[in-house]
Amino acid sequence: MNRKKVLIVSVKAGYGHHSTGQAMVDYFEERGYICDMLDTFDYISPILGDSIQDGYVLITKYLPDAFGKIYGTFDKKETKYNKYSLMSVLSNIVSNKLRDYITQFAPDIVIGTHSYACMVITYLKEKGVLNCPTFGIVTDFTVHPFWESTDLDYYITPDKLLNLQMNKKGIPTEKVLPYGIPIKTKFSSKLSRDNAIKKLGIADNTTVLVMMGSMGYGKISEQIKLLDAVDGDFQILCVCGNNDKMYKSISKHKWNKKIYLYGFVNNVDVMMDAADCIITKPGGLTTSEAMAKGLPIILMHPIPGQEDRNMEFLINNGSAVMVTDTFPIDEAIYEIFHADWHLSIMRESVSHLGKPNATRDVGEFVEKLLETK
Repeated sequence: MNRKKVLIVSVKAGYGHHSTGQAMVDYFEERGYICDMLDTFDYISPILGDSIQDGYVLITKYLPDAFGKIYGTFDKKETKYNKYSLMSVLSNIVSNKLRDYITQFAPDIVIGTHSYACMVITYLKEKGVLNCPTFGIVTDFTVHPFWESTDLDYYITPDKLLNLQMNKKGIPTEKVLPYGIPIKTKFSSKLSRDNAIKKLGIADNTTVLVMMGSMGYGKISEQIKLLDAVDGDFQILCVCGNNDKMYKSISKHKWNKKIYLYGFVNNVDVMMDAADCIITKPGGLTTSEAMAKGLPIILMHPIPGQEDRNMEFLINNGSAVMVTDTFPIDEAIYEIFHADWHLSIMRESVSHLGKPNATRDVGEFVEKLLETK
């Protein structure tokens, strides 16, 4: 039997692109496909790949405003980069470096999870190196820079409400599949709240989940202090990720409310099943996972750029509220827990925007396409 081959192409810049790619790899491997996930820059040089990832973490954490300005400059572009631009020349060079790998692996389907990776895929198509169907996945609730310079067969987007943005980037609606951002299977199903509480070993009480990404962005200790002073009976699950300094700071403090403190964890899905709402950064993957679980969202500390756009989309469509200097976290949580109608509106919006079956829907579309080959 000739097993079909699926190639996922990504870029080391944040958690979301690789997580989406891994979700698709898991889906196809479970069904007997041969899969490989390739980091565009890592393949050329592991040092280059690590440098891009480390640089992304550093600039978004310590120079977020600079990152936002760079993102905004690229984001204004709605026409393709000409072939002599720096971005086009770089994409051309990278595509040449990948030529031998593509020829040897001979994929039946190629899926890009980053707009730049999809620029490279476009160049490989134009050169005749790729002759199979190609897909691009938009991993935020906005259409990133560089999508305007791609020419793929299909584009996976978080929701049909982004169709106009795609059209502005020169991508016709008939190529757009608004299935949602692919997420791992454990976020697609839901444990009962009782089972989730038992698994975590926490008390049966109203529960607020606080998590700020794997790096633990933001002054979470200060936010927890504000939550701790709110008049109301609820407990807090606080995930610090890899931020040891934050973990130590919170663990040393004496709190009025019950606070369960965690470092880096692999069971966020269970925590979401136990929670009544989530306080988080507006990352595309985290918010997609939360909405797949049906959670109302309180957003804070966006990285300027795509996370600003995510926050705008989710707030404008009623799924989230935003913490600001003049609307602090204690007021946000107080309002949510004292207005059933507000919670109802948020849950209704989440039920429309959440796409728990995104990975399956994308996978089934690809499988049907492969059957015709």
